[in-house]
Amino acid sequence: MKLGWLTLGHSPSPEEDYLAIEQQLEQACYAEQLGFDSVWLTEHNFTGESVYSDPIPFASALAMRTERVRIGFAVIQMTLRHPIRVATQLALLDNLCKGRLDVGVGRGTIFNEYEFVGYGLRSNDSRERMAESLEILHQAWSGKPVDFKGEFYELSLPELRPRTYQQPHPPIWHSAVSPASFGHCGRQGVPIMTVRLPSEPLKQRLALYEEGLAESGLTTARQAELRRQAAVWRFVYVAESQAQAEDELYAALLEGRQHMKHARTTLNPSDFKVDEALLNPWANTTVPDDDALRFVMANGTICGTPEHAAEQLAELRAIDVEHVLCQMSFGYLPHERIKNSMHLFAKHVMPTAQTRPTAVA
Repeated sequence: MKLGWLTLGHSPSPEEDYLAIEQQLEQACYAEQLGFDSVWLTEHNFTGESVYSDPIPFASALAMRTERVRIGFAVIQMTLRHPIRVATQLALLDNLCKGRLDVGVGRGTIFNEYEFVGYGLRSNDSRERMAESLEILHQAWSGKPVDFKGEFYELSLPELRPRTYQQPHPPIWHSAVSPASFGHCGRQGVPIMTVRLPSEPLKQRLALYEEGLAESGLTTARQAELRRQAAVWRFVYVAESQAQAEDELYAALLEGRQHMKHARTTLNPSDFKVDEALLNPWANTTVPDDDALRFVMANGTICGTPEHAAEQLAELRAIDVEHVLCQMSFGYLPHERIKNSMHLFAKHVMPTAQTRPTAVA
């Protein structure tokens, strides 16, 4: 079973940004020391919700401080970036980390319209913009000249330098949430990651991915590899007692949700409406906090003593989940508590998942 460490590290105030960024780097490097297979970086803009905001330069700093762990994005908001600039930056990053790069892509947040507005955009054409950007990204990484004329971009270049370290290019992961997305990604034969879905819907949607893979034309071995790689996101917090873990995680998630609700209600344009088909109790700002927290604690977390966390991980494995992205960094938990949770998880829970042996003092 593959276990990735994931961060969505908030900074409560501008005065605390520097320290929060330093702590994020320390935690990410500690993840490598503890034996996590990968480190995954999120992206949000303007409100401190993801304190480093742009994960690409942050990943470059991380690449210089690590040697083994893979570095992934969950996800880069493609609509907010010029595709040639992002292709160049990621090609350089792939060289800096000697081919340890995984590129998760998305069209941009589906809830924070203010992030689009901050870049002079709106989200109504984000799906089309992302499709065009991905086409350019693939062409730019082909090692050939690029001549492209689309709805949003018209460009010509002899070839992109530097070339990527991984050939033909780093893996490009897609975020899948709706049932249709799982089937589509399977037919396209692309690696996927998904959000904190409850076990039964998760099992059903992974089956749709598997059905799509069967139509992809890929070899049976490659289909099996992609199915094993399918990554599932969970909040993860481990403490010495069950009550301590649940109380501390609940408090951190509550503060994070209140930040999220405040940002969306005060910064989103008045004409923006969230697609209700994409809402669950956690993401729906109209749901009372207690109900939202009960939902996500029951369906989207691995939380408790090391023994209980191991049982919850085994429950995921029982529905053929072989790759978990463990969000262990929360902006409203003290740095040392986060590191202690990581330590307990690595020492007591990782071995039950049959990851590589890890020496934890």
